[in-house]
Amino acid sequence: MTDKVVVEADGGSRGNPGPAGYGAVVWDAGREAVLAERKEFLGVATNNVAEYRGLIAGLEAAAELGAREVSVRMDSKLVVEQMAGRWKVKHEAMIPLADRARRLVAGFDRVSFEWIPRKENSHADQLANEAMDDAEVVGEVRNALNQPVAESSSAQRDSGSRAASDLAAAAELSDPLAATRGPAVATTSADTGTAAPSDRAGTTPAAKGTSTPAPGWTGAVGRPTRLLLLRHGQTELSVERRYSGRGNPPLTELGRQQAANAAKMLAGKGNIAAIVCSPLGRARETAEAAGKALALPVRVLDGLIETDFGAWEGLTFAEARDHDPESHARWLGDPAVAPPGGESFDQVRERVESVRRDLVALYPGANVLVVSHVTPIKMLLQLALGVGPSLLYRLHLDLASLSIAEFYPDGGSSVRLANDTSYL
Repeated sequence: MTDKVVVEADGGSRGNPGPAGYGAVVWDAGREAVLAERKEFLGVATNNVAEYRGLIAGLEAAAELGAREVSVRMDSKLVVEQMAGRWKVKHEAMIPLADRARRLVAGFDRVSFEWIPRKENSHADQLANEAMDDAEVVGEVRNALNQPVAESSSAQRDSGSRAASDLAAAAELSDPLAATRGPAVATTSADTGTAAPSDRAGTTPAAKGTSTPAPGWTGAVGRPTRLLLLRHGQTELSVERRYSGRGNPPLTELGRQQAANAAKMLAGKGNIAAIVCSPLGRARETAEAAGKALALPVRVLDGLIETDFGAWEGLTFAEARDHDPESHARWLGDPAVAPPGGESFDQVRERVESVRRDLVALYPGANVLVVSHVTPIKMLLQLALGVGPSLLYRLHLDLASLSIAEFYPDGGSSVRLANDTSYL
């Protein structure tokens, strides 16, 4: 944990509005070591929007590092003065961004804002320009996928990741984590509709060519990318509630029926632009059932693979605890700790966040079916809710269940559904 950090952020737009991007860097208190970097291509936006998005990304990175005191340095006089409370936020598009930044600020013990000359903000400026340079790459990938290049905000993973290019393979957890810290919380809903995403909770999106409605009570604006998160069907190891992945067990007969039922439900709703899935067979088989019903191809994204549990592969929760009690206890208490020879939850979050950014960039305002495993789906719900790792232990997800997370172009997000199994 780093108590004190310095956040420097910048944003730019080549045209204002035009192709826009932001960069943010988190330094240690002495500004000697870089602790984190963030950058995103935002599609068509203004300088002010890009600068606010850079601030938000920097504050989020500082929070992830556990910082309690933050010194923000930016060359945007507007953002600095508005966040310091000396200038009012008057522009409608800036209000939700400023509100989101203030909510992040409230999570720290102390945050200060300082204006600096552009030459002193060169690191963040370089990241912002790299993000804007990604516009051509995003366009090329969209064209390759026959996706329209929409004039809406989109995201590109920092460090230049691309769709279908993620971290190394992992393994699967058959949800024994749900039993580790008290009773699981299971939430169901009948709201499985996959109509075009709404611009705000409970409303119908405006038709193309019309103005975007004013934000609702959540403050999120724009048309979100809606991720329909489908867990794969049953396998023999999931019946036994074992850490599984590398063995890649196939679906059981019940698992295949679960996949068929989910596919039928999704086909009845329709309006799904794309299907992506984990490379593991059980997820691919579940996704292919949906692909056949929807007449859509299935794209495999390695970043959606399940956690690698290393030496605990194939063990139950109790067996892993008894086999290595000290490491197991540390693993449960710290998402940065990995099982022996395996992968930490922080590492899983990093690659899943990469997938999320790529999907939002490639499918702005669309519905995307994501077929994966317990941990990646929980990570996407965690990202949408903006909560800590406790969700991994307290949220229960059934086999072949559906959850829905939405990610808005202004950086907002929401969860519309969790663990629906009504169609099974």
